Amino acid sequence: MHILPTISTSFIVISAIFVAFGWAQIVKGNRDTHQKLMLWGAGFALAFFIIYVSRTIFVGNTTFGGPESLKLPYHLFLFFHITLATVAAVFGVITLLHAFNKRFAKHKKIGRWTAVIWLLTAPTGVVVYVLLYVMYPGGDTKPMIDAILGL
Repeated sequence: MHILPTISTSFIVISAIFVAFGWAQIVKGNRDTHQKLMLWGAGFALAFFIIYVSRTIFVGNTTFGGPESLKLPYHLFLFFHITLATVAAVFGVITLLHAFNKRFAKHKKIGRWTAVIWLLTAPTGVVVYVLLYVMYPGGDTKPMIDAILGL
């Protein structure tokens, strides 16, 4: 199961890349390419979410395995990342719904914010991954709320 965090983190990075390129395409006026890239970005984000939720349900979340002195800063950073990711996900759904319903003025207005938040969320997710699985591997798995709160 150690491969799942690597796969899911990769999916978030791929999603952010699609979002960045999709945003660039709409700026250039390429609506069809924009739509395709953004749907790929949403698809990879959804794949991340499915893997993350499945792993959380069946395995649990990994606790921070680093030094005690970094535990509080890590959990504050994790809380920031989770907040960003949640806001980005909600905004993403709203943005997609506006596009599917052809409310392009609203889509454009919220889409800019959604893209910026998503492009901040992905790198913070990579930092969480590096801290949990690369720099300080070895934390136990426990239920999600315990891992988030550092219990």
